[in-house]
Amino acid sequence: MNNSFNYTYSAKQQEEIKKIRSKYISQEEDKMELLRKMDRSVTNKANMISIIVGVIGTLIMGIGMSCTMVWMGIWFVPGIIIGILGIALLSFAYPIYNYTLKKEREKIAPEIIRFTDELMK
Repeated sequence: MNNSFNYTYSAKQQEEIKKIRSKYISQEEDKMELLRKMDRSVTNKANMISIIVGVIGTLIMGIGMSCTMVWMGIWFVPGIIIGILGIALLSFAYPIYNYTLKKEREKIAPEIIRFTDELMK
């Protein structure tokens, strides 16, 4: 007769079970989660705009480099100008990020302040 007792506990497994279970339990969004989403939306928008500007600037700079290094000839001088324009646009990506972040924070500030006041009570 085998009278042994086997017990296995895995914190990772329990955490995964809770995570899956929370997906299926209908619950209203709590205010803290809404506050986090609002804060993320501000930075996500600024990130998206600056990445788009940076990628466009990089592509324009690449076109200018191609003009000067591959096609040369009559495209050499226009390639330098195109490349400089691409570098200029690329260098504006970070200031555009800061500007967008500032404007979006100003736009959403009253709502964030209202939520934080409610949560701190």
